[in-house]
Amino acid sequence: MAANSSLNPALDEARSAGDDARSQFESTLNDLARRAERAVNEGLEAMKSRASAYSETAGEGIDTAQRYVTTQVQERPMTTTLAALGIGVVVGFLLSGGRR
Repeated sequence: MAANSSLNPALDEARSAGDDARSQFESTLNDLARRAERAVNEGLEAMKSRASAYSETAGEGIDTAQRYVTTQVQERPMTTTLAALGIGVVVGFLLSGGRR
């Protein structure tokens, strides 16, 4: 029985050390999770701001193209109509894949 009583304090000490290690591990893991979440959120915010800038630039480009096409149609209606017809014929041939 003397051997058993000398093991109990050692087991208690090992359990206590294990509990301390587990607690420290959980604390470190939670800290890392918070840091990762912060980094992801900052990255998403940066992407949103860049996407917004690109969206505005694309919108301006579309507006410019629309004004150009409108101007060309008003100034040269016959030329624009023939160009659209030619593009339609070419696209039709490409989509048909050589089938007749």
